[in-house]
Amino acid sequence: MRFRARVLSLLALACAIACAHQATQPAAQSGHGAIRLSIAPNPIVALPVSGSANTYDFPFDIVVRETGGHPLTIKSVAMTVYAFGLPVNVDTYDAAQITSLGYSTSIPANGELRYHLAPRRAVSDERLFKNITATVRIDAADDTSASTNASTSVTVTR
Repeated sequence: MRFRARVLSLLALACAIACAHQATQPAAQSGHGAIRLSIAPNPIVALPVSGSANTYDFPFDIVVRETGGHPLTIKSVAMTVYAFGLPVNVDTYDAAQITSLGYSTSIPANGELRYHLAPRRAVSDERLFKNITATVRIDAADDTSASTNASTSVTVTR
């Protein structure tokens, strides 16, 4: 009986982790800004850095579209990397950091922004590439100060 309880607990944990990685694109509230979010390419391809045995660049674009008909201001971008379902890295950029990277935080109504990122990270064990995912979340506010957000998941390969 104890074995069965442990198996059920592990299955519940696995289900919780899988559900946490589901992409969410909230429905637009009438009269408010809304976000549609995508990552290109998906999956993100890790590129080995020349001269380094375990360092990789992870180039990708975050594509943010306003779909509610109201201009938006991006408040933050957060990226969480998971290995085998467990978080191993979190990067968060507030509006000031986004601007300091040379990117706009304003999206016109029905417009689009594209952020190109290429974080460089050491990967100590290549077996991690068998199960790496990431979640990207955008938080914003529209011209009426209504908050909106969207998140999506992406896989990573080598």
